[in-house]
Amino acid sequence: MNQQNLIPVAEAERPADTKVTPRTLTGAQALLECFLEEGVDTIFGYPGGAIMPVYDALYDYTDRLRHILPRHEQGAIHAAEGYARVTRRTGVCMATSGPGAMNLVTGLADALLDSTPLVCITGQVFFHLLGSDAFQETDVINCTVPVTKWNYQITRASEIPAVLAKAFYVANSGRPGPVVIDITKKH
Repeated sequence: MNQQNLIPVAEAERPADTKVTPRTLTGAQALLECFLEEGVDTIFGYPGGAIMPVYDALYDYTDRLRHILPRHEQGAIHAAEGYARVTRRTGVCMATSGPGAMNLVTGLADALLDSTPLVCITGQVFFHLLGSDAFQETDVINCTVPVTKWNYQITRASEIPAVLAKAFYVANSGRPGPVVIDITKKH
């Protein structure tokens, strides 16, 4: 496994006599751990190439995170919206790069206009391919600026914990609304 894909995880404070073995997580595992920290129990999403590392990691979290698979990305974001409205919690959805991410735009606009807190994760092509017109590369950040409260593109796994914490904060602070986090693949 490539060491660049691993990030250290802070251990909870323990008594001095307890030996702590640091552990590392992949970016996908870190994302799912952040969801758990934020109290997420349900994720709506549609898999595809760029988001597959998260779906692969999700297999080990099925006892703590429920995944709802709709027939289309637009169904995922609207389901996440409905979940947020009914439960009064932040809705979470995932989609892959390119057309998959663009299929979230209608739901993002709806969530922004209706003040519905959402955190949407989109997969993206490898960092070194950004701007090269790679297969299914779309500028998700600039496409979603008009229909989100905030968006951010993660290019290093070490950014995931801080960015996810901010995403949930922004989605729920002031007038609630949608946030998009675009995560590039690591080679």
